[in-house]
Amino acid sequence: MSQRTLLLLSQDNAHYERLLKAAHLPHLRILRADSEAEAKAKIGEAHILMAEPARARPLLAQASKLVWLQSTYAGVDILLGPGERRDYQLTNVRGIFGPLMSEYVFGHLLALTRQIVHYREQQRQKVWQSRPYESLRGKTLLILGTGSIGQHIAQTGHHFGMQVLGVSRSGRERPGFTQVYQVPALNKVLPQADVIVSVLPSTRETRHLFNAERFSYCKPSAIFFNVGRGSAVDSTALLTALRTGKLGFAVLDVFEQEPLPADSPLWGQPNLTITPHNSAYSFPEDVAQIFIRNYIRFIDGQPMDGKIDFDKGY
Repeated sequence: MSQRTLLLLSQDNAHYERLLKAAHLPHLRILRADSEAEAKAKIGEAHILMAEPARARPLLAQASKLVWLQSTYAGVDILLGPGERRDYQLTNVRGIFGPLMSEYVFGHLLALTRQIVHYREQQRQKVWQSRPYESLRGKTLLILGTGSIGQHIAQTGHHFGMQVLGVSRSGRERPGFTQVYQVPALNKVLPQADVIVSVLPSTRETRHLFNAERFSYCKPSAIFFNVGRGSAVDSTALLTALRTGKLGFAVLDVFEQEPLPADSPLWGQPNLTITPHNSAYSFPEDVAQIFIRNYIRFIDGQPMDGKIDFDKGY
C-alpha cells in the first residue's frame, strides 16, 4: 500500500501527534498545522484530515488529495450545508460522550431539585433552614435522540427510578427506554414529561423543533435541557415560555450563535442556566483511539465507525 499523509488541524495538534506516532500506524505520514499559514501550505499534501470542522471547512477546496476527514468533534453540521464538498468520507466521534453528557444533565438536575444554590446562599448568610424538594424517583424523563448519548442518559435516569421515554426518527426500541416514539407523536408525549433532554443533531427536520407551539404542550413545572444542537430550539419561543410560566426551568449548553452574544436576552433570565458548550469535551486520548481504529478499517477497506450520511446530516 502506498503511503498516506495525515494532516492534523486541531488546538490539540501536539497531543494528537504524540498519541498517533506512539501507535505506529502503518503507511501513515503525520503532518500538523499549528497556524493558518501552515495549514494552507500543507493542505494539498493531505489524503486524510483529523480536524475540528471549523478549521477544515475553509481549506476543503484546496484539499485536492482528500479522501477522508475524521472530525475531532461529534458535530459536523458546518460541513454539511448546501454547496459544501461531498466527494470524501466524513466520520465523527461517537460513543464517548454518553458518560460526560449524563454527568452534565444529572449534575444540573440534582442541583435544581435539591436546592443546592439556595443552600450555598443560606450558608453565606449563616441561615439554618430546610427547603422542600422532590425526589427524581417516579418522575418522567423524555429524551429526544436515542443513540449512544441518549441511551446513557436513559440508563442514569433508570438508576434514579425515573420512567424514561424517548423520541427518535425511527421510533425503534432502544436499551434503557421504557418506550420510544416517532417525532410526530411528540406533542402527545410532552405533557407527561417532568424533564426534557434534547440531544438531537442539526438537520432540516430538527431545526426549531422546539417552537412556541411545542412549548405550549410542556408541563409548567418541566425542566428543559438542550445539549444537542442549538438549532433545535427557537430561543425566542423558549424565552417567552420561561417568562410566562409555560416552562419551569431550562439549562442550555448549545445555541444557534456561539459564543452567545453579550446582548442576548437569554443571559438575564433567572430560570435559565447557560453554559459555554462544554457538557462533553472531545478528550484527545478518546478521539485518538477512534482514529486509530478507523484508520485500520480504512486501509483494510472496511466500513468506518461514525460515518456521516451527507443527505441525512448525521
